[in-house]
Amino acid sequence: MSKVISFQIPKSEKTFIQFQEDRGKYFYNKLHQHPQAQLTLIIEGRGQFLVGDYVGRFGPGDMYLLGESIPHVFRSDGEYFREERGLTVAGNTIFFDFQALGTALEEVEEFHELAKLSEKITGSFQLQGEMRDKIATLLSGFGAFTGISKLHQSLAILSLLDFNSTDLKALNQIPVLRTMSEREGRRMDHVMRFILDNCARHISLEEVAEQAYMSKEAFCRFFKLRTRRTFTQYVQQLRITEAKKLLLETDKSISEISFEVGFQTLSHFNKSFKLLTEMTPKDWRKLE
Repeated sequence: MSKVISFQIPKSEKTFIQFQEDRGKYFYNKLHQHPQAQLTLIIEGRGQFLVGDYVGRFGPGDMYLLGESIPHVFRSDGEYFREERGLTVAGNTIFFDFQALGTALEEVEEFHELAKLSEKITGSFQLQGEMRDKIATLLSGFGAFTGISKLHQSLAILSLLDFNSTDLKALNQIPVLRTMSEREGRRMDHVMRFILDNCARHISLEEVAEQAYMSKEAFCRFFKLRTRRTFTQYVQQLRITEAKKLLLETDKSISEISFEVGFQTLSHFNKSFKLLTEMTPKDWRKLE
C-alpha cells in the first residue's frame, strides 16, 4: 500500500535552510503546500506547473521562486509515468523557513534586510537571464555545504533576488490565495488530478462537481475562489498550454493538435489560442 502524504507538508521548527535533491521517474505529483519559501531549479524533466492561479509548463533550466504556503505542483508529462519510456527527472530545491528565525528577523539589525525580502516573496516567480545563471552556479554543489558555509551560500543566493529586475517575472495575480485547509487541499488535489487526466476530452461541470462531492453552484464558487478562473477558463488554459508544447515539439498539423488537446472545432481552438497568447498557432510554431 502506498504512503499517503498530507496536503500540508510538515516542517522542521529549527531549520532555516533545507536542501532537497529530487531524482526519480517523475516529480511529486500531488497539489501541496508548506510554510517555507521555495527556490527550485529544474535540471531534467518536463511537465505542467500549477501554482496559485498560474498554469504553465516547466522544463530543463527553469528556475522558480515560490512564497510560503502557496498550493502548487510540478506535474510531469504523462510519458514520464510509462515504464517503457525509461525517462527520469531531476531538480534541486532550497527551502527557506523565515518563521524559524522567530523574532530575530525584527530584533537583529543585520536581519532587517532579510525580513524585508521575506515580505516580498508573496507569490510565485520565474527567474531568468543573468539572475538565474548566477543562482544556478551557487546551487551547484550546494548539498556539500554545512553549518556556516551553508548559511553563507544561502544568503548569497537570497542577496541576488532583485524584485525590480526584469529577470524576476511574477507569475501570479496579487494578492495570491495562500493556505488551504487540509480538507480543502485534498479536495482541490483530487479535482486537479481529475482535470489533468481528462482535459483532452469533454468534461461536464456536473462530472467535475461530482468529483468534489459538491453541487454545481458550490463547486463553481469553490473553484473560482482558488484559481481566479471559472472551470471552463481553467480547462481552456490547460489545453492551450499543452497545444503550445505540441506545436513546438511535433510535426502534427494544427488541426490534429486542436482535437488532440480537447477542442471540438478548429475555429474555437484558433480563437482561444489567440486570446490567451496574442499569437496564432501558426505564428507560435515559427518560434521554434
